Amino acid sequence: MEVADRRDEEIRDSGNMDTIKSHYVTDSVSEERRSRELKDGLHPLRYKYAIWYTRRTPGVRNQTSYEDNIKKIVDFSTVEGFWACYCHLARSSLLPSPTDLHFFKDGIRPLWEDGANCNGGKWIIRFSKVVSARFWEDLLLALVGDQLDDADNICGAVLSVRFNEDIISVWNRNASDHKAVMGLRDSIKRHLKLPHAYVMEYKPHDASLRDNSSYRNTWLRG
Repeated sequence: MEVADRRDEEIRDSGNMDTIKSHYVTDSVSEERRSRELKDGLHPLRYKYAIWYTRRTPGVRNQTSYEDNIKKIVDFSTVEGFWACYCHLARSSLLPSPTDLHFFKDGIRPLWEDGANCNGGKWIIRFSKVVSARFWEDLLLALVGDQLDDADNICGAVLSVRFNEDIISVWNRNASDHKAVMGLRDSIKRHLKLPHAYVMEYKPHDASLRDNSSYRNTWLRG
């Protein structure tokens, strides 16, 4: 619970919210929602997000069963809403294997076939269970704080809890834009302060559809 305790202290210290507040971009926030949240004394994020949960059934791979297992937990659109949700989420070390947590922009389902995802792909990073919670937390803060480059091209992120490792992936809209794909890789490395020993892998979603696999047979390493 060390990470949770540290984050609870940050919530109580209003100064620590400034790093997220400084990244507000109001032009893409619904004026109606923004006005309501500001009137209520809240701090709107650039994007509204939703958190989904999947408890995979071992041995079952068909798409119908996968969609049935995806459950939307909550959505939020303010700094305060993010902290309220995040502090009640179980840490990765407490989640059973195999489990997926999906952190996506509202309106985008965490499915390869979704209209926002179907032409895209994902960067994949494998972590030991000792350090995965810290990197996942840092990634979520970068997303809600609008710190990653080309944020409009990002759909969301997934934490996949597996038996002997945890896998973090960041999904983007366009797998064919090589410059944008590599730019996203560099931005993730920079904001996570990823050690050189970690290898990032990229896989387009249409390749995942063909081999029915999220993380096998990746196309690009960097």
